[in-house]
Amino acid sequence: MSITCEILGAPGRDNALYVRVDSGQAVTRLLFDCGEGCLSMVPIADLLQTDHLFLSHLHMDHISGFDSFFRHVFNRDSRPNHIWGPVGTTAILHHRFQGFLWNLHADMTGTWYVHDVSESTVSTSRFELHDAFTSRSDEGCCSREHVLVDQGQCTIAAHVMNHGTPSLAYVVREHARTNIDTSRLAELGLQPGPWMKQLKDTAAGTSSVMINGVSHSIATLRDSLVSETPGDSLAYLTDFLLDEAATTYLADVLQGCGTMVCEAQYRNSDRELSLKNFHMTTGTVGELARQADVGRLLLLHLSQRYSPHEWREMLTEVQAVFPRASYAETWQI
Repeated sequence: MSITCEILGAPGRDNALYVRVDSGQAVTRLLFDCGEGCLSMVPIADLLQTDHLFLSHLHMDHISGFDSFFRHVFNRDSRPNHIWGPVGTTAILHHRFQGFLWNLHADMTGTWYVHDVSESTVSTSRFELHDAFTSRSDEGCCSREHVLVDQGQCTIAAHVMNHGTPSLAYVVREHARTNIDTSRLAELGLQPGPWMKQLKDTAAGTSSVMINGVSHSIATLRDSLVSETPGDSLAYLTDFLLDEAATTYLADVLQGCGTMVCEAQYRNSDRELSLKNFHMTTGTVGELARQADVGRLLLLHLSQRYSPHEWREMLTEVQAVFPRASYAETWQI
């Protein structure tokens, strides 16, 4: 398995994040935010196969590119259509759905589910293309922990943060990888075969397996042959106040995360401005990455108030706290 990501958009402009989780058998495609112009960097084939759109919040620089996304997938019926965001997402997206003239839709199909995520619940609404997205159907409200979606190969969790309005921090985690030590098979006098699949299937409920006519305890075989290693992980963090309490909370949530993709909106010297606008600084971002001991830190969402020279200095400020920080390779700063 592997998680790869692509930062969309340019420095000082709107940004978004496109994530691919590849298990070797299937690929899950996830889009985080939808800034203006960002989706021109994503092949249409990938947009058509995007499994979920996750919005951090509803400010225009994070959803102004939604129409470009919707234009390609509004009538998609090859897979479920899901959009996730903080409370208020459904109301705003309903307006976006209806912001076009629909007169050729009667024979088209396309069902959309929009999920409002609060601290403790998820409320879901359904919209249908065949009625020009006029009706909003209540699909119910359920309690939640942090995980919103389990795609089979990965989970996506959300944490409600403070941007003066709720803003969601997202964490993608692959499931643990189950590995069979084939070098031990010979020591146990066993031959590889289809029976090995049963060792990985913990939900099967069977207690034994037949190998060459001999019954073996699955529990014993698992103890001898099977090991688990953690999967990869990625966090998407943007547009919220990163004070001491938030840092302590997220450092625990993100502990050991493989990749942290995070805004770098303000310089350390503009700390007061960052507090006023519920944003982060280069210093607080680096400190969070250090405390969480993430594998690497990718920075995005740079303010236009700074020059490219200052952006380079801002990266240096982050690296002074957390050396494994960088901008996207495609950003020529």
